[in-house]
Amino acid sequence: MKAVAFLIASALPALLFAEVPKLHVVRDIAYAEPAHERNTLDIYAPAGAKDLPVVFWIHGGGWQTGDKANVQQKPQAFVDHGFVFVSTNYRLLPNVDMGTIVRDVAHSIRWVHDHIAEHGGDPTRIFIMGHSAGAQLAALVSTDERYLKAEGLSLDIVRGCVPVDGDTYDVPLMIATGEARRKELGQPEPKFGHRAKFGTPEQHRDYSAVTHVAKDKGIPPFFLLYVAAHQDTTAQARRLGDVLTQAGIPTTLFGAANTDHTKINANLGAPDDPATKALFEFVETCLRKPAATK
Repeated sequence: MKAVAFLIASALPALLFAEVPKLHVVRDIAYAEPAHERNTLDIYAPAGAKDLPVVFWIHGGGWQTGDKANVQQKPQAFVDHGFVFVSTNYRLLPNVDMGTIVRDVAHSIRWVHDHIAEHGGDPTRIFIMGHSAGAQLAALVSTDERYLKAEGLSLDIVRGCVPVDGDTYDVPLMIATGEARRKELGQPEPKFGHRAKFGTPEQHRDYSAVTHVAKDKGIPPFFLLYVAAHQDTTAQARRLGDVLTQAGIPTTLFGAANTDHTKINANLGAPDDPATKALFEFVETCLRKPAATK
């Protein structure tokens, strides 16, 4: 019996490894000319991929830090579910302004649309996702059609949007909330907070996803994931969720319990993570619906 048990135990790691699709990874692909070290992306795909839906991931970091390599277990999780996973970088504040950052993201999406078939992806089935600052960027390019239109694309290529724990879907509201709280607590204003990062009051509104939500624009379904115990991201998710719902856009809100701003991102993709389960239910629902006519 001991010999049998030993043989089973010895074979188990190999069996488990065999069940995990092998990742084919291509890193540091330039998506813009002239080349810039921040205008690059990474692609993770299963071996032999063909016509698979695509996740386009935008990292967070306050628009000032962060990197496309910080994806934790998300690439393997999405590949396991039959996706090609793309993680993009973009130029950062204060070296460029907010408008340049959003245009970088849109330009990266254009590159993915034009070339992802070469890596086994379907350019008509792209899900745009991001965490924190990346959540604001994901929501904005999925509601303000001007950025993709400038790249010769439309919102029709976006099958769904998943912003994760963002606090700036309504920038003026977030600025007012933060300033009122700091005044009440006697705290100083940050030297480079949201007010400065987003520019003028007009730009604050223009960089807010809620400003651009309207019926019949082709805005995709949204899955708004947020930390239930985080008052700011909860309020912002509900604010955007209300606006989307009023415009007739399918919207799911998921407040994750027993987590925080960092963990909700790090745990995304874990098999026992409730938010991950709800996310995959959302994307599967989106994929069951026919694609928009191009």
